[in-house]
Amino acid sequence: MNLGINGLGRIGKLSLWHHVSRKHFEGLVVNIGREVGVGLNDLAAAIERDSTYGRLGTYLHGHKAGRIIQELDDAAGTMLVNGLPVKILRSSRNPKDISWRDNNVKLVVDTTGVFNDPTADANDKRGALRGHLQAGAEKVMLSAPFKIKSKGLEMPGDAVTTVMGINDEVYDASAHSLISAASCTTTCLSYMIKPLMERMGADKLLSASMVTVHAATGSQQVLDRLPKSGAIDLRKNRSILNNIILTTTGAAKALALVIPEMESIGFMAESVRIPTSSGSLIILVLNIQDDPDRSTRRADINTIYREFAETTPYLEYTEEQNVSSDILGTPCAAAVIEGTETHTRTASIQVDLSKVKGGETLSTDDSYLDVPVTQVVVYGWYDNELGSYTNMLGDLTVQVAGSML
Repeated sequence: MNLGINGLGRIGKLSLWHHVSRKHFEGLVVNIGREVGVGLNDLAAAIERDSTYGRLGTYLHGHKAGRIIQELDDAAGTMLVNGLPVKILRSSRNPKDISWRDNNVKLVVDTTGVFNDPTADANDKRGALRGHLQAGAEKVMLSAPFKIKSKGLEMPGDAVTTVMGINDEVYDASAHSLISAASCTTTCLSYMIKPLMERMGADKLLSASMVTVHAATGSQQVLDRLPKSGAIDLRKNRSILNNIILTTTGAAKALALVIPEMESIGFMAESVRIPTSSGSLIILVLNIQDDPDRSTRRADINTIYREFAETTPYLEYTEEQNVSSDILGTPCAAAVIEGTETHTRTASIQVDLSKVKGGETLSTDDSYLDVPVTQVVVYGWYDNELGSYTNMLGDLTVQVAGSML
């Protein structure tokens, strides 16, 4: 089958890179819904060159690579990219009007970041994710978390959120038409939480918090700009070139969709944007109820990650001293655990039983209870564009395509 890609922004373009390298699909049909430059040559130049990852040819074949994009036909909107047929659609922005059916596209990856509401009607004049289904697709993958705009509406039964290797088994080909691949941050975070939860048990995790030190995204401003009418967060309109900017992340909410046990754990997630083009970091802090006879140590935590990394390609453990640019492009891993920076500290916490809910029912002569708690700090790198998120999105796309045959 042909794979449809809606949008040619950061994730759309890099998904094209991934699939022209992988060549799993017969061809790619990319919808951008508008003209680019003065012709297809200009679009090809935008596809072939990237300010963060260099040239497509170098990415695919090294510095001796020849011309990668060939046989351009401006009228037909077609080209060969690394030998794979790619067709560009330039007429429709609304998903319901895209000619997927005419181009033998049954699986679409929507990377626009615009159509995230799984409850929106296919005929919504502003466009909707379900519009792809009306246009001929059988399955639609979303390169972002679902976001239901109308309060009170629940997640539809045909929509599911999955992270490859964490909960992709919940995808049911007979039931699910809309599949969210969560976000780059949720993907990394799930691989930082899952190993500890599997080894220690969810009941041992008392609380958790994270901060993602995140690279800039296309939604931010290059230079300061006046906020729109009604805007609440004025920092989003400040220049990302010159500032560290506090913002928000939906990673905590999305994480509970892929690891349901997180619902019972107190969890907070924050985000800080920094002036880099890609390469991000999660600083995860957990409080673990420890064994009174033995405290959890740094070596114990690192052993859990090291052993988990041996069972999956999506987690890497390293004791090298990395910086953010070391993570770009490769490896295809959700998270790279920086083992040299793992820290633990165990202390005995005194709990006032008179202030504990239901404490009046406890039969004890002591008003205080000593509880050993270990605080754990773990650092996890991720390439929020190509190396981590897009490569894993590509794996999930191929898996979904396999279920459609």
